[in-house]
Amino acid sequence: MIVTTSDATPIPLCEPYLRGNERRYIDDCLTTNFVSSVGAYVDRFEREFAAYTGSPHAIACVNGTSAIHLALYVCGVGAGDTVLVSDFTFIATANPVRYLGALPVFVDSESRSWNLDPLLTVKILDDLARQGRLPKAVLAVHILGQPADLGPIVDACTRHGVPLIEDAAEALGASYHSDYPHAQVAGRHVGTIGHIGVFSFNGNKLITTGGGGMLTTADAALAKRLKHLTTQAKLPGLAFVHDEVGFNYRLTNLAAAMGVAQLEQIGHFLARKQHIADRYAR
Repeated sequence: MIVTTSDATPIPLCEPYLRGNERRYIDDCLTTNFVSSVGAYVDRFEREFAAYTGSPHAIACVNGTSAIHLALYVCGVGAGDTVLVSDFTFIATANPVRYLGALPVFVDSESRSWNLDPLLTVKILDDLARQGRLPKAVLAVHILGQPADLGPIVDACTRHGVPLIEDAAEALGASYHSDYPHAQVAGRHVGTIGHIGVFSFNGNKLITTGGGGMLTTADAALAKRLKHLTTQAKLPGLAFVHDEVGFNYRLTNLAAAMGVAQLEQIGHFLARKQHIADRYAR
């Protein structure tokens, strides 16, 4: 039988798999009445996510798009600036660039991974440096869980002083082989290599909190500022004093509880994804 497009059943990228402690941890939130942005699960999710990825710091937020917005914001992206962006990605990668009045400059993919072409990115950065028109940031995507070839891009961004932001929304659990030719990248989890990493927990991601996102960084001062900005830039201990314009980008304790339960199962999720990939390969 020939199956036409109209008869075909779509195969989703990911489906939520809620067979762990999700109900138990969410019930705990309901019992203790910590359902909003205050509660033990937010801190726990950040701490355990940082440990899993090997990042010194992780900051939870309401979704992946807000995480990209914050990453660009703290890198100083503003009106009239340019940001190099992978051209093969969901629009949420580029939208926050426009939120800030900047212009996304799309860079083509390479054929091996479909991610940002490293040689082309290096060439563009070198050319723009000679013209005195360097972008404010490079936003590289790890599409469909496949790590981008970041080695040459890291070198070029470091040479030109341009922050590298990793959109690892679909790539939790992905890392580089320990024998990867670029020492700065070898053996590391995606999202921990650039200035800031960004993850998403939408329903079609490897783990889900219904919505939600996470920022990762090795910079303690930057992590503190990102956390501050997600909580309306409210000064500690002072309920209604704010030292700058912040954002209501906090993750709820309910969502974080679900995230903790999902992260506990990530080994199983990755094994299933590998099994599916092996089946396609066969």
